[in-house]
Amino acid sequence: MASVLEDPALQQHFKGHKDAVTSIDFSADNKQLATSAADTFVMIWNFKPQSRAFRFIGHKEAVLSVQFSPIGHLVASASKDRTVRLWTPNIKGESTIFKAHTSCVRCVDFSNDGQTIITASDDKSIKAWNVYHQRFLFSLSQHTNWVRCAKFSPDGRLITSCSDDKTVRIWDTTNRVCINTFMDYKGHSNYVNFNPSGTCVASAGADSTVKVWDIRMNKLLQHYQVHSAGVNSLSFHPSGNYLLSASNDGTVKVLDLLEGRLLYTLHGHQGPVLSVAFSRDGEKFASGGTDAQVLVWRTHFDKFGHKEVVKLQQKRLCPEVPPHLNDIYPRSSHFHTSTGHSIQINPVFEVPNTQNVHPAIIDVRNKPSSKQQEQDWNNHQRSEAMPHAPLSLPSTSMKKHGHTGRPLTDEQFAPHPSLTSTLEHILDQLNVLTQTVSILERRLTMTEDKLKECLENQQHMPLQDSDTE
Repeated sequence: MASVLEDPALQQHFKGHKDAVTSIDFSADNKQLATSAADTFVMIWNFKPQSRAFRFIGHKEAVLSVQFSPIGHLVASASKDRTVRLWTPNIKGESTIFKAHTSCVRCVDFSNDGQTIITASDDKSIKAWNVYHQRFLFSLSQHTNWVRCAKFSPDGRLITSCSDDKTVRIWDTTNRVCINTFMDYKGHSNYVNFNPSGTCVASAGADSTVKVWDIRMNKLLQHYQVHSAGVNSLSFHPSGNYLLSASNDGTVKVLDLLEGRLLYTLHGHQGPVLSVAFSRDGEKFASGGTDAQVLVWRTHFDKFGHKEVVKLQQKRLCPEVPPHLNDIYPRSSHFHTSTGHSIQINPVFEVPNTQNVHPAIIDVRNKPSSKQQEQDWNNHQRSEAMPHAPLSLPSTSMKKHGHTGRPLTDEQFAPHPSLTSTLEHILDQLNVLTQTVSILERRLTMTEDKLKECLENQQHMPLQDSDTE
C-alpha cells in the first residue's frame, strides 16, 4: 500500500493574550508551551486536556522573548522594561529579576547545558550570565546598532547575533571575540539561529528574505525570497532538514533545506506572524502573531523520510500529464505550465479538540519591591567592572518577602509615588554615568594609541637622520 503524505494540520489554538504574541518555546518534554506578548505577560500553556494555563505578571512593558531551560525547570523572559526574569513554570511562579541592560532587552537564550543565558539589547550589547550562581560573566559590544537576537550554538562554544547595523556576527565564547561577520547591505535581520548540527546559521531578514550561511566555509549557502514582507522568526526542525519562517505577510512557510525549495505555505493568523517554533521532538510546531493567538500545528511530514516527502510532494505539485502532441511528432520545443510552487494550507478555525482552546487561566503575580530592583541594578553595575561579582538574586529571597505566587493585589506592592520618582531619577543618572564612563574609556584608548604611535615615530627619526649622513 502506497504511503500517503499528510499535510501539516492545525491542532489547537490558544486564546488568552491581550496583545501581539512575540515569542514561543516548547518545554523539553513537549508537555508545555511558553509564550510572551506585548501585553506584558508570560503564559504557560499545558497540552494535557482540561489543564489550566498560567499567566505570569511582573514585567512592566512588552515581553519580547521567552525560553524554557533545557531541563524545563525554569523559564527566562526578556522585556522592553530592561529586565530579565527567571520564572518557575508552575502555580508558585517564583521569579528572579535583574536589570540586565540599559535599554530594551529583545532576546534571551539558554545554553544547551542550562548553565548560562545570553541577552541581546537595544544598548548594542550582548551579555552572558551564569544561571545558578547568578553572576554577570561577560559582554560583547562590537555591534553598532540595536541587537535584535543572540543565540548559542548547540555545543555552547559559539554565539550568533544579528543587529540593525545589518550584520550577522559569530562570536567565540572562550575568547569572547567576534570571529566572523556576514554583511547584508539590503536590510537588517530580525532573528538568527544555528541549525541542530551547529554548522550553519539562518537569518530572518527585514527585506523579506531567509538566508542560510555556512560558518565553516564562511559563505551564503541558500537564499530564499518566498515571503512578500519582512521575516520575523525562524525555527529548525530537529532533523535539520526543514526550516520554519514567520512573516509580516501573515503566513508561515516550511522550507525544504536539502532540496532548497518551499514546501508549504500556511495561513491562519489574521495579521503578521511574529514567532514560530518546532517542538523538541519535531512532531508539532506553534506560531504566534499580532492577532494575539497561538496556533499549534501537527507536523505530520516528520513521519516520512526526506526522500519520500520530496517524491510525494513533487507528484502533488507536478502531477504526471498525458504526453504533449509535440512529444510524439514532430519534435520541437514547447512549454508546460506549472501547477504552483508550494502547497497552500488554510485551515478553518474549527479545531476538533476544543478542550484547550479557552483553558482556565490562573494569574500568578510576583513583583519584587522597588528597593530590591535598585539593589539588583547597583550589583549589576559593580559586576560590569568585576565579572565574577555575584548578583543578589536568590529566588529564596522571594519567599522571605512573601512572594509565594499567590494572587496578591497591586496595592500591596505599590511604592510611594515620590519614592518611585526618586528611584527612576537615580537610575537615569546611573545610565548617564555609565555612558559617560564608556565614552571616556574610548577616548583614553584612542589617546594612548596616538601617543604610542608618536613615540614610535620619534624613535625612527634619529635612525633616518643617521642614514642620510
